[in-house]
Amino acid sequence: MNPRLNVAIVGLGYWGPNRLRVLSELADVHVSWICDANPGRLQRAAERRVGPRSTTDLDVILADRSVDAVILATPVFTHHALATRCLEAGKHVFVEKPLAASSGEAQDLVELAGRMDRVLFCGHTFLYSPPVKTIKEILDRGELGDIHFISSSRVNLGPYRSDVSVIFDLGPHDLSILRYWLGVMPEHVGAVGRDAIQEGIADVAFLHLVFPDGLLAHVELSWLAPSKLRRTVIVGSEKMLIYEDGSPEPVRLFDSGIEYEDPEDFGQYQLSYRTGDIVSVRVDNTEPIVAEMTDFVSTILHETTPISDTSVALDVIRTVEAAEASMSNEGRRVSIAPARLSAGGGG
Repeated sequence: MNPRLNVAIVGLGYWGPNRLRVLSELADVHVSWICDANPGRLQRAAERRVGPRSTTDLDVILADRSVDAVILATPVFTHHALATRCLEAGKHVFVEKPLAASSGEAQDLVELAGRMDRVLFCGHTFLYSPPVKTIKEILDRGELGDIHFISSSRVNLGPYRSDVSVIFDLGPHDLSILRYWLGVMPEHVGAVGRDAIQEGIADVAFLHLVFPDGLLAHVELSWLAPSKLRRTVIVGSEKMLIYEDGSPEPVRLFDSGIEYEDPEDFGQYQLSYRTGDIVSVRVDNTEPIVAEMTDFVSTILHETTPISDTSVALDVIRTVEAAEASMSNEGRRVSIAPARLSAGGGG
């Protein structure tokens, strides 16, 4: 018989019900428990899904030896304490992004997962988006040539957060995507922002990232924009690319650029502008959250290597911390040292 994973879902705010929907439909998963401190949320979830038992007490789930894995869809400042309890109880753990409220807490969880030989998995859902995966393939083929710079905008009118900055809220999306595409984290980051609505909570920020080979990336984040925009431009020496999340044509490839010839005489130069075809790249329509949950389950049952591994999670939270440190220090550049990775722990 094929192995089956018994899963409990903790937290039924926004992401929890989505995880419940997807996991309930996977053939090799059984959702045995749902948990939330709010009885009303529990009741609404139970009415939609017949089967899982309900509780407001995490200890009840941790005491159930049949539970293999716990999905934590709870506020970021609960991640460290709750994930620690789950790992110490011998459960595999999935945590919504970011992995923890600080790099120190994230490192603690990675090391604990290694000692317990459990999978620790952070939910960077955009890494499973078909357009993002397609762009990764284009970059790996070298189709764009040498990458000169990347510019990204992730803005909307809300939803406003009162517990973390816009860097902590939206930043992990673009930072995880850049880490996935490029395979490395930035060496330095500079960030500026302001708290226009609530003092102490930055609601708009601009990040300037410098990567080891000199590549530059600019990331705009805001809860205060008149319309929703999820747009990334990648400019290479051979071609250029635009990625617009949610667009009918999310990935467009531009055979455009500037060609420079070294001057023969002082003061002379020659530039030629190349404008060629614009191609709408075909992408599949797999739902990212389904691919992500499938990867989590496969990592446990079949010991595969996940796309969203703990090195990505650690690099993202370290970059977020450095960006916030820069923002609080008038945009001065902050270096980002490599994270320590412990042996063991499937995620």
